[in-house]
Amino acid sequence: MPTGVHLRDVRQQLFHAAERVLLRDGPNALTSRAVTAEADVAKGVLHRHFTDFDDFLAELVRDRIARLADQAALLQASAGTRTVADNLVAALEEVFDPVSVALVSLVFFRDELRRRLRRPGDGLPLLAEARAMLAGYLKAERAQGRIAADADVDSLSLSLIGAGHLLFAGRRKDTLPDNDELTKVVHTTIADVVQRRLL
Repeated sequence: MPTGVHLRDVRQQLFHAAERVLLRDGPNALTSRAVTAEADVAKGVLHRHFTDFDDFLAELVRDRIARLADQAALLQASAGTRTVADNLVAALEEVFDPVSVALVSLVFFRDELRRRLRRPGDGLPLLAEARAMLAGYLKAERAQGRIAADADVDSLSLSLIGAGHLLFAGRRKDTLPDNDELTKVVHTTIADVVQRRLL
């Protein structure tokens, strides 16, 4: 590896390599050796930048959570545009991209990783942040009167994340749920609060 390569560049190179291994071979195949081989770097590079492999994995998940924060800001800004259902469908398609679905499986799979990422009172990392993102968006829509004033946004967001995870995680490799299926789930979940805003 060339000298003077910035730490952030090495981290991103290793993160992208880990994502490729996850997508191609699944969580069981994700090892430090597999990541460094995929990144085409010496085996010691990963351990120069991370305490151990679980530290690397925790940072990989945190990097994905940071991307989710950016997505949350965009979703929040979309309140009042298009339909509530259209915004939620688009958000769920982004939340459950193949890498995120694979990372959720990885967090399930590795107890130590889950322990490092968990904060008291939170749910499963990534899914908990996704739920908070949807709840924030639904609060904004409630404030604009596009859903019922008494809508329980926390329960709605939990239902949407749970249903979305089941739709996306249960697929064969390289397949996604039909857009009509996801749209139907979203419409069914929010139908009551959208209809009652008109009463």
